[in-house]
Amino acid sequence: MAAIDGQVEAFLEMLAAERAAAANTLAAYRADLEGFAAACGGAPAAASAADVQAYTRGLAAAGFSPRTQARKLSSLRQFFLFLLREGVRTDNPADDLATAKQGRSLPKYLSLAEVDALLAAAADLPGGQAVKAVAGLEILYCTGLRVSELMALPAGALAADAAMLLIRGKGGRERIVPLSAKARAAAAALRAAQERPGKYLFPGRDRRQAMTRQGFALILKQAALAAGIAPARVSPHVLRHSFATHLLARGADLRSLQKLLGHADVSTTQIYTHVLAERLAQLVAAHHPLARA
Repeated sequence: MAAIDGQVEAFLEMLAAERAAAANTLAAYRADLEGFAAACGGAPAAASAADVQAYTRGLAAAGFSPRTQARKLSSLRQFFLFLLREGVRTDNPADDLATAKQGRSLPKYLSLAEVDALLAAAADLPGGQAVKAVAGLEILYCTGLRVSELMALPAGALAADAAMLLIRGKGGRERIVPLSAKARAAAAALRAAQERPGKYLFPGRDRRQAMTRQGFALILKQAALAAGIAPARVSPHVLRHSFATHLLARGADLRSLQKLLGHADVSTTQIYTHVLAERLAQLVAAHHPLARA
């Protein structure tokens, strides 16, 4: 078993060192591979194509969604590809398997009125939560940052004279995003509210560490309740989707949005094209002579 664990550990080490995979990404790969190991008797590196097929059939029978099935199969493909490149195997037993078909999932986002209501409610939260909630909302909605990128912002980020913000995102890719005056003001208010400034703009209980994503998400849920919005509809990623959706609705192009969001490929950004379709439909309905009944 130790040798098997060693192959998985070597794979995870490669992901961390060569691809700069985040801790959550590594944990997801580990969980997927441990689940496969349990299903095939504890020897994932020696598994056959039949083992992989039986595993994927088991996922479907267990009721896993097509998206989850596809992610787990992708983990196996990457693991076996690593073993192939390292000379441990001469084949990839997961390579020829069809990925479960996924229904197109449109990004969830808030309306402009809901964003305004959320900001107003955040300002009225008790204690020190208000300043954190407002700063987080303003920055997320202004920049489209991922929550991990938000939590990693240093204490001096968004200085009063800063027009742009340099972000290091997934895979170590850097991008520049413009800043609004409201986002800078919210960051300044957050710094002013801290008796002992720490290393991060959003410090945790231990000021040497950043606030956890879970802690920040909880503050957003409280703001959502205060705004009369279902908490399940509000998360940092929903704010990122709202940023992208509202920009596209007002004429931004996909390539510009790709750069702002830090997507490696524009195909990832294309999940927002439903907004463009809606806008075109509205234009036709409003201006085409035959659309007027």
